[in-house]
Amino acid sequence: MKTAVIGSGTWGMALARLLFDNGHEVKVWSAIESELKELREKRTHKNLPGIVFDEGIVFEGDLEKAMENADICVLSVPSIFTRATAKKMAPFYKENQIIVNVAKGIEENTLEILTEQILDEIKNANVAVLSGPSHAEEVVRLLPTTCVAGAKDMETAKLIQSTFMSPVFRVYTSTDMLGIELGGSLKNVIALAAGISDGLGYGDNAKAALITRGIVEISRLGIAMGANIETFYGLSGIGDLIVTCASKHSRNRKAGMLMGQGMSMDEAMREVAMVVEGVYSAKAAKALANKYNICMPIVDEVNAVLFENKDPKQAVDALMLRDKAVEKIGI
Repeated sequence: MKTAVIGSGTWGMALARLLFDNGHEVKVWSAIESELKELREKRTHKNLPGIVFDEGIVFEGDLEKAMENADICVLSVPSIFTRATAKKMAPFYKENQIIVNVAKGIEENTLEILTEQILDEIKNANVAVLSGPSHAEEVVRLLPTTCVAGAKDMETAKLIQSTFMSPVFRVYTSTDMLGIELGGSLKNVIALAAGISDGLGYGDNAKAALITRGIVEISRLGIAMGANIETFYGLSGIGDLIVTCASKHSRNRKAGMLMGQGMSMDEAMREVAMVVEGVYSAKAAKALANKYNICMPIVDEVNAVLFENKDPKQAVDALMLRDKAVEKIGI
């Protein structure tokens, strides 16, 4: 397959290496001149130390050349840049190309998932998604990882599965694109809460509670929006939630932990020095909860800490002192 990776961040570069090792032709596009220079001259990436990328991977600053003749375009830019990048891609898109979105987020002003934003900008495009518990720092080092490929039709999902699957990267298939994207986006908000808990010095019990009740909140909203409940039990649901809440590689957990230790949201984001997707999805998650009349107390408290300067400990106390309830997942 001829593939174009649109975006040279850590996730895009990890997938570029995976695709090249699988025998595919790979071009990587970047709008950042300094990254292009390092990748072309040193074959390295500043945020992936110790990794040298093969000479066969081509690095492009020209988007048209990067997309030219590609069978699959892997869109791997931070979620806040997905719409703008898709708009740039639109003039060069060919109707037989598959666009695989690998970012995770919800647009605050439209409440659209990323594949919906792509379709707004590239009409009638064949858009799919690849998601799951998959930190770039591990994938690029060929550590065992599993993900799920989602598309409107199973034929496209299976093609993506065959393209990405390897002895160290197992891919499942699904047609529930909505559920996959909601799980991937909303888990970042819950991971902020898990990080806050860590920053406050709370233990494993609190972390387990946030993960468990977090997937309940995500599932409630997903069911109300028309997603399949089984998706949230899978890799892009509970799987991605666990790794993002617990991993040392998780920028959302790290940002939350810094806030739990006393930093403001802005200070924490500067310290992390990479896009913290959960901050951008938090308001959208709360707006969706209000729109569908879904109870999402963890999401509410994360928003209060992020945007209302609520003390993190008071936010945890508010969760603990809520009214007595029966444990259930349903709406």
